[in-house]
Amino acid sequence: MNWFETMAREGHEQLIFCFDRVTGLKAMIGLHDTTLGPALGGCRMWPYPGEQEATLDVLRLAKGMTYKAAASGQDYGGGKCVIWADPGTEKTEGLFRSLGQFVASLGGRFITGPDAGTRSEDFVPAARETRWLVALPEAYGGSGDTGPVTAFGVWRGIKACAREGWGSDSLAGRSVAVQGVGKVGAHLARYLVEDGARVVVTDIDPARSAAVARELGVEVVPPDDIYDQAVDIFSPCALGAVLNDDTVPRLKCRAVAGAANNQLAEERHGDQLHELGILYAPDFIVNAGGLIQVVDELQGFDRERAFRKVSRIYDLLGEVFRIARRDGVPTYRAANTLAEERIATLAAIRGPYVPGAARDGARFPPAAGRPAGR
Repeated sequence: MNWFETMAREGHEQLIFCFDRVTGLKAMIGLHDTTLGPALGGCRMWPYPGEQEATLDVLRLAKGMTYKAAASGQDYGGGKCVIWADPGTEKTEGLFRSLGQFVASLGGRFITGPDAGTRSEDFVPAARETRWLVALPEAYGGSGDTGPVTAFGVWRGIKACAREGWGSDSLAGRSVAVQGVGKVGAHLARYLVEDGARVVVTDIDPARSAAVARELGVEVVPPDDIYDQAVDIFSPCALGAVLNDDTVPRLKCRAVAGAANNQLAEERHGDQLHELGILYAPDFIVNAGGLIQVVDELQGFDRERAFRKVSRIYDLLGEVFRIARRDGVPTYRAANTLAEERIATLAAIRGPYVPGAARDGARFPPAAGRPAGR
């Protein structure tokens, strides 16, 4: 692929590669749009098939973070980091310290933390090299795992879908298929069961789905069978691009709402869901809980306050549905409009973001950065 053409088309600002021959670190940071503030986004560690897949993923994820931050009312831009490696076998202290140096080299333009394949504890060595980290373990001054609060936000989003689709946000008697029961999906399944829903789960790791089944009494199906379940709501909580030419025609649900990023392989799949009468909760709206938690952390973390903020995803999603009905457009287009209008308005008011620059009378995000760990 021509990465410059891709970046120009999608509006990216920077794509930075890092290779450390000592630790073996192969990482990329993508900065999409820093109009609202420094780029904020997690660090994914994944054994991609090749360099092209890793690069495409970091660009897609970075753009998604721009829209997530803008739509949820945060004064941050969108960025993402990926480490091209196997999280099961290749994590070392040296690798994460090297990553910390990579993040530090951007001077505060990018703030990162855990994502798929990484945990809060993984970034403790990185914190000795850079202060631009979030969601460290609470013992190290962070807000800890973002999985529970993200799951809470997705649960609130699913209830908003129920209200839109059936006139009541009660999930009693509703059925939900959860794809992926990792650090978000497992918590989400618990929320759903406690709310009276019938839940079907799957995961590429059979041990994870078996553990959730033992705890919650949910049904388990093979990974590829999850798309064929006759349920009210399909909740993708694994990797992206799961709504595509192969899977959308197989869906037997009334709504889609999940924690995975970039669920639509292409925007036309959002149009296809709309044409099929399937209500789509735009992923960057419904899964914004983790982002909201770490923004609260940068301002001085208060867990109860963070959960109150995340609870508003219910109302935000309701506004997206209202705009979609008013304008007669698919929900993903309504959500994009919400984010793009906020970016355009603040760009006109504030001008470009410059690291270290103060906003008169404002608690500009970098001022709350964590002191260097060494």
